[in-house]
Amino acid sequence: MAAKRVTFGVIVGNRGFFPDHLAKSGREDMLGALRGAGYDVVAVGSEETKHGAVETRAEAVRCADLFKKNRDTIDGVIVTLPNFGDERAIADTLRMAGLNVPVLVQATPDAPGKMTIRDRRDSFCGKMSACNNLKQYGIPYSLTTRHTEAPDSDFFQGDLAWFAAVCRVVRGMKGLRIGAIGARPAAFNTVRYSEKILEASGISVEPIDLSEILGRIGRMPDRQAQRKLDEIHRYVSTQDVPADALLKMAKLGTVIDEWMQQTGCTISAVQCWTSMEEFFGVVPCTVMSMMSNELMSSACEVDICGVVGMHALQLASETPSALLDWNNNYGDDPDKAVCFHCSNLPKHFFADVRMDFQQIIAGTVGRENTYGTCVGRVKAAPMSFARFSTDDREGVIRGYVGEGEFTNDPLDTFGGAGVVRIPRMQELLHYICERGFEHHVAANLATVGGAVHEAATRYLGWNVHRHN
Repeated sequence: MAAKRVTFGVIVGNRGFFPDHLAKSGREDMLGALRGAGYDVVAVGSEETKHGAVETRAEAVRCADLFKKNRDTIDGVIVTLPNFGDERAIADTLRMAGLNVPVLVQATPDAPGKMTIRDRRDSFCGKMSACNNLKQYGIPYSLTTRHTEAPDSDFFQGDLAWFAAVCRVVRGMKGLRIGAIGARPAAFNTVRYSEKILEASGISVEPIDLSEILGRIGRMPDRQAQRKLDEIHRYVSTQDVPADALLKMAKLGTVIDEWMQQTGCTISAVQCWTSMEEFFGVVPCTVMSMMSNELMSSACEVDICGVVGMHALQLASETPSALLDWNNNYGDDPDKAVCFHCSNLPKHFFADVRMDFQQIIAGTVGRENTYGTCVGRVKAAPMSFARFSTDDREGVIRGYVGEGEFTNDPLDTFGGAGVVRIPRMQELLHYICERGFEHHVAANLATVGGAVHEAATRYLGWNVHRHN
């Protein structure tokens, strides 16, 4: 899936009794930094307002009108303060535009040798006034790592990448449609969820019974699945996997692809244990792995909230996510654990991968009915994790996020598995158990926990704990 470029609306603050030339040069510096980093920009021109900044009520109206015209394009707004700035005009612009997108407030530092009336910025102070007014107006906003940062500094470039991730998460959750393919397995009470609470956050669930999927497969001629079959062969090693099992997977994948396109679903959660194996004769793991690898996250056991976590991490990093079990201790190391699934992990996660049968279910339904799992070792890499849940008693979405790393520690097991190291992991495990979170956790091979936390808590209004 092609990633959409992030577009920022820019508000340049200005206050008349501070040097105007700083607003002019500050605007140029900020637009240059944004475009140089690969972002698109929406900003009033220097011919529309004084130096392309916003100070008066009339200038605020012009900027707000421009933002409203680009409502479907703007993902976030950056407020830049090259001098003190007019805090009322900034807040009025955002209120009148009504974009409801993340806002980042940046202030440019003064230089000790340029503190005369000609070059003094006072952005340090102006940022506090701007934030005070945004708080009064009830407009949520984010802050840079340092109180003042120059647009061309490494600090701001890092904050910009973080803020872009925040914007992608917020944008990606708006109007999200999740395909629920099949019923929740009876043995998995842990993946219960509330569609109504998700709907309150703009997230819809589109269900389809597994019998409908299997019925469409039954009507499909073999030739219709050839394209998907070719994709499967290119995706993973299928040596020793029976041809009839591969064809079943191809038909399953074709039907799911068509149904998701028809219903506008972006991500999915699929029934597995053990209807798929008993009544169709394969596991859906490879099909799901391929979707996740193409940034269309797919979770097993109809874990809808689990795939929301996968999607949030994927939006932040723009790389595939997986759903794993917090599965086992790793020896006596309190900060390490084994993360495992049987598995549908995306190929992106593996050091090497092959298709095989699912060893856990095979003992119940027979090996011949469980081909299609992706087996391999998770590669060593930084990782972020997330778990969201609908809390019916409180009527909210809650969760936790954090960061750690997958290691190269030896591990002799099956399925898709890796050793994860998370600082103060025992505290995290206590938190999970005390608050009754599920044993499933979404993971991503990138350091984006902070961005997901910011998006979820500040802009989506969810109750999310950040570990460490």
